[in-house]
Amino acid sequence: MTTVITYGTFDLFHVGHVRLLKRLKDLGDRLVVGCSTDEFNAIKGKKAVLSYAQRVEVLQSCRYVDSVFPENHWDQKRADILREKADIFSMGDDWLGKFDHLGDVCRVVYLTRTENISTTDIRHFVKISRQDEVRRAKAAAQHLVDMIGKMESANESNAAQTGGLLKMVSAA
Repeated sequence: MTTVITYGTFDLFHVGHVRLLKRLKDLGDRLVVGCSTDEFNAIKGKKAVLSYAQRVEVLQSCRYVDSVFPENHWDQKRADILREKADIFSMGDDWLGKFDHLGDVCRVVYLTRTENISTTDIRHFVKISRQDEVRRAKAAAQHLVDMIGKMESANESNAAQTGGLLKMVSAA
């Protein structure tokens, strides 16, 4: 049985994650995933949208993943490889060369990332969408303020005309 081990935050789980996990699973018979804890992400300067527990639940529901364990710090990988009896350590090619030192305990493989999708891209899209929604809401609010102003002016004008008519009627 060939065991593959990988690590990641896996926030805002998307098709890029699914495709990566499938390709990782295709390298062996068993895929174990170290999911970065919220505390470890804080050390890395990252803030996940989903909590660690939610990200683990999503990973556990993926048919390519056999088990999930916490990634608490950078230096645990060697011990995890030995504990899990991993034959292959694999990460995305954005980490190319960073884990070659683990080659003495297992095979190290870097896979290309799925093009045109990433958690960073999704975060950026959401941010832009929110900014666009705020701009539209501000424009709508300004339109309402303008309409209310016009209505008040019209009411004042009508009140003045009505007042003038009342005076004319009273005088007659």
